[in-house]
Amino acid sequence: MLETDDQEAIDRLLDTDRAERLAAKDFNADFLRDLEADRVILKKIETLWEQIKRDPKWEAFSEVFRKDPILKKGKVIIFTESKETAEYLHEQIANDIDRKVLLFTGSSDESQRKEVIANFDARAFQPQDKYRILVATEVLSEGVNLHRSNIVVNYDIPWNPTRLIQRVGRVNRVDTAFDTIHTYNFFPTEESNDLIKLKESAEAKIHAFIEMLGADARLLTEGEEIKSHDLFAKLTSKKTITGEGEDEESELEYLTEIREVRDKEPILFTRIKRLPKKARSTRLLAADNNAGVKEFPALITYFRQGRLDKFFLAPPGTAESLEIDFFATAKTLKPADPEEKREAIPHDFYTLLEKNKKAIEAATSPDLDDAIPKQKGTANDAYILKRLKAKEIRHYHGFTEDDELYIQKVVQLLVDGALPKPTTKKVADAMKKEIQPLKVLGILRRDISPLFFQTTRAQMTAHVLSPREVILSSYLLEIK
Repeated sequence: MLETDDQEAIDRLLDTDRAERLAAKDFNADFLRDLEADRVILKKIETLWEQIKRDPKWEAFSEVFRKDPILKKGKVIIFTESKETAEYLHEQIANDIDRKVLLFTGSSDESQRKEVIANFDARAFQPQDKYRILVATEVLSEGVNLHRSNIVVNYDIPWNPTRLIQRVGRVNRVDTAFDTIHTYNFFPTEESNDLIKLKESAEAKIHAFIEMLGADARLLTEGEEIKSHDLFAKLTSKKTITGEGEDEESELEYLTEIREVRDKEPILFTRIKRLPKKARSTRLLAADNNAGVKEFPALITYFRQGRLDKFFLAPPGTAESLEIDFFATAKTLKPADPEEKREAIPHDFYTLLEKNKKAIEAATSPDLDDAIPKQKGTANDAYILKRLKAKEIRHYHGFTEDDELYIQKVVQLLVDGALPKPTTKKVADAMKKEIQPLKVLGILRRDISPLFFQTTRAQMTAHVLSPREVILSSYLLEIK
């Protein structure tokens, strides 16, 4: 950025504490001397490199690509760390192996992203088959589904092995049609590895993950041990999945039900997908229901604006609608009996619906009285933001790059008002009892559902002119 005189980009880094401005007097004389020594070494390496006329890594890779029956037939995702390496691979593959190869890096535009989705996302609206091979950098290791493929090639091994997990996660999706996921890892030569110890570093970190969490598949090498330990067992236990006997709630319970309907009742699954917007129903609830509804009649409404999902409950009388979270909504809408009879829609349904509409408008309307954009959200949002922007969090050296990126995403969600009030209240209450930065991070990861971090959620919620849509409403009557 300095070389291209991109001052605007530099200022953005400084504003987000990803760079620090230092005066010349802050450096001692040894610093300049060491830089000059490094430059001499790098120039020598450059001179030696210019004498190399062949690429043994590419030769080894291309030979495997041509001979391996899995790589020869299936759709293949190739990940590399460097944009320049990705561009080089794309050209080599197109010239020597298969013309049906697509490149995606941080320099790619939206049209190229659509090409990726159309050719490699199993849920693409208009699937295409123009490309069999995708070469990508880390920019595609998160947020995009690539599960028309079940083959991931790591052309280089990242120092942070969580990148490997994220890469494989692009093809290992819940609704993949494949029974097996194939992962190919390209390690350095023994001579190179003796110098940098990349393989040992990656294996040690992966082993640490397995020791702590367990694993249900090999990620790095054929000899990798598969274990199931307490934390992993807890995360995949029946109690966590079904919610039976557990205080903490999990979306896995509802995800499991959806998958069962999809697999066992495909006709019903199709009917649910094709439900029209503004769908209505009337439900009978017991006074002692576990959904938190105490006053009847009431109306629960699910709204969407862009990709922001919100749920509101309108009580009887003049009281204002309350925003509720996903779990309360799911408990309310889940029938106690699958054979429950349909009830009539009463006249005051629309009165309660208007209350919920006013509530969503108030929650998502921008403040147009000021030309400067103002932060949406409640006092809890403001408290969490203040804590996350405080010096002890921003300048804490114990966070990994992934931790810092995660905190930035949380900040963006808060600024965009994308988190429901029950969630921010729970997080704020927990943070008030904790000072240690790593434990604050743990609270965020525990209490903020991964559903809120879907790609472009924050960007879409920032588009306040997106129409507010009623997805469905349910009128609630007390069982007498």
